[in-house]
Amino acid sequence: MKLSFFGRMAMALFASLALGLGMTACGGGTVGYIWVLGQQYNQVGGFKVDDYTGNLTQIVGAPFVSNGSNPVSLVIKPGGRYVYVINQGTGGTTSASGPGASIAVYAVGGDGVLTFQETYEPQGYIPLWAQFDPTGTYLYVLTQYSPGYVSGSGLWTGPNTDGNGAVTVFQTDPNTGRLSLVTNSQTQKNNVNTPFFEVGQNPLMMKVAGGCLFTVNSGNQSITPLAISGNQLTFTTTTAFFPGTVKISSINSNGSFVVLTDSTANNIQMYTTGSNCNLTATNGGGITSNSLQGTLPSWSLIDSTGKYLYVLNYASLVSAQGTSYSSISAYTINPTNQQLAPIVGAPYTTGSGPVCMVEDSSNQYMYVSNHNDGTVTGKVIDPATGILSNLSRGATFPAVGQAGCLTLSGNVE
Repeated sequence: MKLSFFGRMAMALFASLALGLGMTACGGGTVGYIWVLGQQYNQVGGFKVDDYTGNLTQIVGAPFVSNGSNPVSLVIKPGGRYVYVINQGTGGTTSASGPGASIAVYAVGGDGVLTFQETYEPQGYIPLWAQFDPTGTYLYVLTQYSPGYVSGSGLWTGPNTDGNGAVTVFQTDPNTGRLSLVTNSQTQKNNVNTPFFEVGQNPLMMKVAGGCLFTVNSGNQSITPLAISGNQLTFTTTTAFFPGTVKISSINSNGSFVVLTDSTANNIQMYTTGSNCNLTATNGGGITSNSLQGTLPSWSLIDSTGKYLYVLNYASLVSAQGTSYSSISAYTINPTNQQLAPIVGAPYTTGSGPVCMVEDSSNQYMYVSNHNDGTVTGKVIDPATGILSNLSRGATFPAVGQAGCLTLSGNVE
């Protein structure tokens, strides 16, 4: 077929326009960005999310250095302009925060490129997790141990001998992303405010739910509830203990209810939050067995509509071809009593050793980071049924070494 001069010009104009809009013949524009930790090489992988297909393509310049060792958590400041990477360091407790422990701040540039700004130190020892408050103003950093006070020195140094963890609170500058330490005005030593908020023993994860911050404490299988009031965290009720719970492996939330997974008892627990940050089992009894869907639940995600719950199962299975994989459980959530009902077709396959799961900002796709095989798995979400299916152009993308947690942002505001 021959095209006229004007036909060729029209085709060229369309091609130029498509390139200018970031479109290709196989996909559409970028709907968001994913960053995934690479724990093996202390790096942060980066991907662009294709709007039409959900396909991932590597961000120019990725992977980025984590500016520390053993990155364990990362979080995006609402608006997508800054990313914070929590580096655990060597995990020791002989110097402030443990050797090499840091919070690395990155500015997000065009096409999701990360530019390192500077690092800060949490006040506790062995950082584990990071979370923003509901306003996106305050960054919470969870550490396994709170610091101890050396009498007469005015110094906080060495882990506290009671085994309790701590949350360090930082205020974030909206224009630069820089951090400034917030002190605990409720607790003092020698008339000086403490630089942290203490929580339960050996915490492993935390989650903001409404006006509350909850930490999961592995030392005694408990939840520490803290009320959020401006830049302060206040312990408002007794620590919650859960009969029959063996090993809480994760906590998540959507609005007024909280989800826990128990990796040893292999169940999912649903609770509602009260005005005093207390947790009450939902009308369905609160506990759902995960045995028909998978084993070793390690993470959960409630979709943006609040209709579906997805649970990562860390247990490794072997396909007929000899390839290791893990699975994703899926449930509908009863809007009245939060009872869970299995979704037909679940569990779904993912890579081996899944650790984190996110939903994209356009609510079309889900992505899972898989530690053991160093990949990211992508799925399409059916909004009418909650059923997951593979992306149209392949579901597996190589990350960086042993993949850690991942996070996702829409286009930068």
